[in-house]
Amino acid sequence: MRVISGLARGTKLKTIESNTTRPTLDRVKESLFNILQDKIKGAVVLDLFAGSGALGIEALSRGAQRAYFCDKNLDATKIIKENLIKTRLLDRALIFNDDYINAIRKIKDKLSLIFLDPPYKLDFAANAIKELLKQNLITKDSLIIIETDEIDRDIEEVQKIENIEIIDKRKYGRANLIFIKLA
Repeated sequence: MRVISGLARGTKLKTIESNTTRPTLDRVKESLFNILQDKIKGAVVLDLFAGSGALGIEALSRGAQRAYFCDKNLDATKIIKENLIKTRLLDRALIFNDDYINAIRKIKDKLSLIFLDPPYKLDFAANAIKELLKQNLITKDSLIIIETDEIDRDIEEVQKIENIEIIDKRKYGRANLIFIKLA
């Protein structure tokens, strides 16, 4: 896994050796960031369930102002820090080794881009969106991206949330991306 573009282009990122994390494939990441290219410069990013931090690091490399990284797994947060040091992007990052709800409650900025890549088979994405709304961290310009292999379940859960709309869906092999904004 590597940083695809920007300041840290080509830097190889460390990943955690675990059954509990699943890195976003480079081809999925490249497609995602091609879609997001106009929304990254100056963005405040949340990489929730961050794993190696690849999505947030890619955003920082491409010009995001700041990124919050959260993972409950201590080994994952250590890898995120190592990757941020290696890419020289640590000064624009905050890392939380915490439960995703507690991490969301620590954020004080309005968020531009939110990457939700919870462990497959767990229904955390909708709960994370509800907490982001409750903490008033999402604006009309915010974009939420969920990566899932349970697209029907996640779409059903997201559609139950008031004032949220799904604006796009993309499929890349087993991975599905759902793009969400405030209604």
